[in-house]
Amino acid sequence: MKTGSCLCGAVTFEVSGDMRPSVACHCTQCRKTSGHYWSATQVPSDKLTLTRDDSLQWYQSSPTARRGFCSVCGSSLFWEMDGEGATSIGTGTLDGQTGLRTEKHIYVSDKGDYYEIADGLPRKDQG
Repeated sequence: MKTGSCLCGAVTFEVSGDMRPSVACHCTQCRKTSGHYWSATQVPSDKLTLTRDDSLQWYQSSPTARRGFCSVCGSSLFWEMDGEGATSIGTGTLDGQTGLRTEKHIYVSDKGDYYEIADGLPRKDQG
């Protein structure tokens, strides 16, 4: 069992079961919502339990996906594709050591011009 939260603690959650390795997304939407690229793990939605959701808000960021964030502190927490049955969780929102590693970079053609990707991990121009 892993736990996580937003910065102010108004949204807290528990994750049961295995989490996917983290994926770093460099798309424009992820950069806009987080201020940089966004790295996320993923679990089946039924393995994510919200233990406090006082200020959880959802934003329909595209016709097929939505993003969950805290309306108090602004933390980007979740991303869900319609009908997928899985929830991506911002890896940085997990408490303590995660035991996860970044697996790959996606949407690298959209990355900001102010940084380089030099870790040798696989890169894709799409998701």
